[in-house]
Amino acid sequence: MPIGLVSDDLFQQELDRLSGKSKAKTPEIIDIPTKGRSDGDVNVPDSLRQIIGEEAVINGRQAALDLAKDFGISPSSVSAYTKGATSTTTYNQPKSEIIKHINKSRERSIKKAGKVLSGALNAITQDKLDYTDARDLSAIAKDMAVIIKNLEPQKESSESASNQTPQFVIFAPTFRQENSFDTITVNE
Repeated sequence: MPIGLVSDDLFQQELDRLSGKSKAKTPEIIDIPTKGRSDGDVNVPDSLRQIIGEEAVINGRQAALDLAKDFGISPSSVSAYTKGATSTTTYNQPKSEIIKHINKSRERSIKKAGKVLSGALNAITQDKLDYTDARDLSAIAKDMAVIIKNLEPQKESSESASNQTPQFVIFAPTFRQENSFDTITVNE
């Protein structure tokens, strides 16, 4: 470009720079993402909730926490999923699909442990009792019984309240001494 020949925009920019005037920028609105879930954001899928709940019931809380950590799920949510709830706010209102899945997996594990228990008890024969030490087989049977007991669902409190036997309360009157009564002297 030859000396002294510039476009109008370049001339105006240089003039504004030298005079201290600056061209005002037009404001621009920028959307800042909000915290929490956005509209249309998908929750944790029910299938994952069911798997985490099953893991906690069958293999223990630590195994469920390890699995949930891989998906970025909090420990409080793991507790909720173990009870069949979808979140900590719905902790006392479990979702039936999650409870059904957890109970089915519980039943499968109870069935497997029952088969092993039955096999261990059947393996304890009179011959083994007479000639060998059956401690190993009884230890297996005991372990399977403990597993079954731990996996069985807890009894609801309403069932235990309805099975209560009647209670009788018997009151026995107290004896009063003769001097505690009012006396009247009668002259004949």
